[in-house]
Amino acid sequence: MACVSVLTSCGTGNQTGFGKATPPVAMQKEHVRDIHGDRVSDPYYWMYDYFGNGPDSTAVIEYLTAENAYLDTVMAGTAVLQQKLYDEIRGRIKEAEETVPYFRNGYYYYSRTEEGKEYRKYFRKKGSMEAPEELLFDVDQMAEGYSYYGFGGFSVSPDNRLAAYAVDTVSRRQYTIYIKDLESGEVMSETISNTTGSATWANDNQTIFYTLKNPVTLLTEKIMRHELGTPVSSDALVYEEKDNTNYIGVYKSKNQKYIFIYSGATTSSEMFYLSADDPTATFRSFQPRMKDVLYDVTALDDKFLIQTNMDAINFRIMTCPLDKTGVENWTEYIPHREDVLIEDLTEFKDYLVVGERREGLLQMRIMDLKTGNEHYLDFGESTYTAYPATNVEYDTKELRYGYTSLTTPTSTYAYNMATHEKTLLKQVEILGGFHPEDYQSERIYATAQDGTQVPVSLVYKKGTKRNGTAPLFLYGYGSYGNSMDAYFSSARLSLLNRGFIYAIAHIRGGQEMGRQWYEEGKLQKKMNTFTDFINCAEFLIAENYTSKDHLYAGGGSAGGLLIGAVVNLRPDLWNGVVADVPFVDVINTMLDEDIPLTTNEYDEWGNPNNEDAYWYMKSYSPYENVEAKAYPNMLVTTGLHDSQVQYFEPAKWVAKLRATKTDDNILLLKTNMDAGHGGSSGRFDSIHEIALEYAFFLTLENIDK
Repeated sequence: MACVSVLTSCGTGNQTGFGKATPPVAMQKEHVRDIHGDRVSDPYYWMYDYFGNGPDSTAVIEYLTAENAYLDTVMAGTAVLQQKLYDEIRGRIKEAEETVPYFRNGYYYYSRTEEGKEYRKYFRKKGSMEAPEELLFDVDQMAEGYSYYGFGGFSVSPDNRLAAYAVDTVSRRQYTIYIKDLESGEVMSETISNTTGSATWANDNQTIFYTLKNPVTLLTEKIMRHELGTPVSSDALVYEEKDNTNYIGVYKSKNQKYIFIYSGATTSSEMFYLSADDPTATFRSFQPRMKDVLYDVTALDDKFLIQTNMDAINFRIMTCPLDKTGVENWTEYIPHREDVLIEDLTEFKDYLVVGERREGLLQMRIMDLKTGNEHYLDFGESTYTAYPATNVEYDTKELRYGYTSLTTPTSTYAYNMATHEKTLLKQVEILGGFHPEDYQSERIYATAQDGTQVPVSLVYKKGTKRNGTAPLFLYGYGSYGNSMDAYFSSARLSLLNRGFIYAIAHIRGGQEMGRQWYEEGKLQKKMNTFTDFINCAEFLIAENYTSKDHLYAGGGSAGGLLIGAVVNLRPDLWNGVVADVPFVDVINTMLDEDIPLTTNEYDEWGNPNNEDAYWYMKSYSPYENVEAKAYPNMLVTTGLHDSQVQYFEPAKWVAKLRATKTDDNILLLKTNMDAGHGGSSGRFDSIHEIALEYAFFLTLENIDK
């Protein structure tokens, strides 16, 4: 189909409950990719043009606007349902809500939301929660006049007088750092732009370290040192990363003694350090980078701990003296175990908390550094998420941790590591009559095509029939070693209360079952991620949780790649899918080093300049594999300013699907013209996006109430 104008139209069919409209069809322009002897026509390549301000930039905006108008028309009949969903989701939120205060360097810090407001206000009290309240940042006021306002948090100087804070008003994760005098309320004139937003104070209260981005690729390339009162243009370069596959960052040790620089890719890393008391000194390498070795450093008062995968796929903990950090000085502290992944360390003066993952579930191992005694926290459910919360104080016996499950709202606990006493400090209040006992969660295992057992977490309202008629929404991610643990969502209740089952497929490419789970779902084994998801869907159908006519799937970003791949491989399995900000044009993106983050991703996907990687990536890339066949009903979302997955990937994909697919099923593209990868910045604005997606699924199920 060769339509020459952005607004040229081609007919489409209609689904019950959706409005009738003629979809826009993108123009096609000749472009050929020629690499490794493979000539591939890409008639939608022109959509890359917007940020280059080239001849087609106006056409891009016209096309995205036309797709939005088409979506509005098709979904017009769901407006009442969307509003009802919005109202009930918002109605479960306690709008005036305060976080659990945490103590840091003489002050209690907390934040608060207010009735009807989109953003937070940040406060502190000196010495006691009975002390007068100090307003640090009123983000509602700061965000006035902006369609998008990302507050990147703040860092307070050691003397408690100054705060460095970060703001992004474009939604491309390019933050500007400001300095505020917390005593006078004055914001200083010096500003530092194009940063990650993080600012690390040295102990002199005058020096901050920050990470500078490449303005085109958005790669983190330089660590800079800024002295207050001096021109930003004269800031000192203290570290420059020459390897464009590495991410870098700078932070301060919890015991306040060291400034660390971290440089790492998927397979190797290196750290540098100096005394926080001597910020103008030269950073020293802790241990020069080693091939296929990752390491991370934790500073204690008398030694360093090193979390590393050196000769230990699931990681082990090593230790070394403070003055001898090279690998030849490392000795084993916690050995490697084949069935336990060591995920993180939370250090205290007298205790160490080791985050471990066994059989897909997170555990916390509490170690007394003085006595050598240790024990585990008990969480008591079959599928859940537990994680260290805000633990900024070093000399304390109290561990703060968060807990949630598919039926338990997010909860914050204080745990006394000496007495083993556990105290619930706060559980997010769900308004509107939520009762956890009304819902059932399960953890089951699907068999992958190679025999691997893949965990699936489920939740549904009690009384939901298991006879194949229940609609089921299957969610997945499966990349970067990011584990998709079970968590509570008050918004999700709007599906569960209408008879939906919600399921998370813990597929390979994540790290739920250990580091090997990740290794088996990346690079030349990436196809396992997609076939695992398909096998989970088939299992849920075989076990009568649902059927093809009632099965839905969703994922975002790299999870959108998952959705794009599985609708190519098994389009017959799904009645409908949602792909949020999907990474679907894998080859073209990974060939373009000017696109943000491309080179950082070579260790995850491969470098298509290498022929073996090219052909493997081409075998699953959603955009490359669109075919003339029937596809399920699809809703695709993107953000015009997305820095992680550029808008043109989903736009090109939808355009190619429109021109190629043979069915009359719904295909919608929604572009947020004011936002990026994370969607709208306001806490209520984002509910509209959820309501749209839920209304899409419910309408496909002929549920209009």
